[in-house]
Amino acid sequence: MKKEQVVHCQFSVWYPLFKAVTIRSVILPLPENVKEYLLDDGTLVVSGREDPPSHAQEGSDDTEEIQWSDDENTTTLKAPEFPEFTSKVEEAISSLGGSVFPKLNWSAPRDAYWIAMNSSLKCKALSDIFLLFKSSDFITRDLTQPFIHCTDDSPDPSLNYELVLRKWCELIPGAEFRCFVKENKLLGISQRDYTQYYDHISKQHEGICRAIQEFFQKHIQYKFLDEDFVFDVYRDSRGKIWLIDFNPFGEVTDSLLFTWEELTSGKNLKGDQSEGEATEQDYPVFRCTNSKVTVQPSPYLSYRLPKDFVDLSTGEDVHKLIDFLKLKRNQQDDD
Repeated sequence: MKKEQVVHCQFSVWYPLFKAVTIRSVILPLPENVKEYLLDDGTLVVSGREDPPSHAQEGSDDTEEIQWSDDENTTTLKAPEFPEFTSKVEEAISSLGGSVFPKLNWSAPRDAYWIAMNSSLKCKALSDIFLLFKSSDFITRDLTQPFIHCTDDSPDPSLNYELVLRKWCELIPGAEFRCFVKENKLLGISQRDYTQYYDHISKQHEGICRAIQEFFQKHIQYKFLDEDFVFDVYRDSRGKIWLIDFNPFGEVTDSLLFTWEELTSGKNLKGDQSEGEATEQDYPVFRCTNSKVTVQPSPYLSYRLPKDFVDLSTGEDVHKLIDFLKLKRNQQDDD
């Protein structure tokens, strides 16, 4: 995967080309001071509240203050304010119907949905967006390591970070699909929410696959800036296909029910097709969760736990595991 491919998957690069077949959106430049605020590791103080405290007196400072204690020695934490940026965000949210789905150049804060009051990525104010963004590892990766999985040694391209606000739509997880394209050929389609079994996908998979293939040939093929890429689509209740997003063709993107070895080599893909499907030229492989037995927990659940817990459970940090075992042994000795 090359850095140029990552750049081409930025929302502001592809949106003008495919505006007619995707969800209406507004793109706002992200000021440098907002970027610094999002990366600040200090106490989470959310800025951009819509409703100032009712006890604020006339002539008082507009800066929002949060007093954690009545102790006279306690420091009052002040949330930074961005009046001009806040005004632009509020205007954009209003123009999109009052509720939006937020993201940066590439990623949405899907790993932080649990921290929101409504356990959703639906945002009605800048404070909602800031809470999700400051709690998201995906957003931090966008801001700090966008080219971490790239293999070329060329200098990192210059980036202009942007806040993307998409009109909020109630999308059913069982109607989202991820599509893998290599050399402008649609190789495979995977159920997006692979942790759940959806009866309608199993029963209608041939029709779904055919509709996505037709959409790709009509609207996507040879129109994207690269010949290797991944795109996500949504199939609504009328059977119409909508473009949701583009992602780089590489390990930075979740391969879902495929493996990247399969997708890059082409091995084991033809074996998935039925005899009827195999006769059709360039017919993509379609994979879905076909049994309730294979249902899995959401991959985003691990982001709700402290990182030390996750490392211990997966064995990713050997030193933490050794320390934990020593602690358990000491406890047994004490007993």
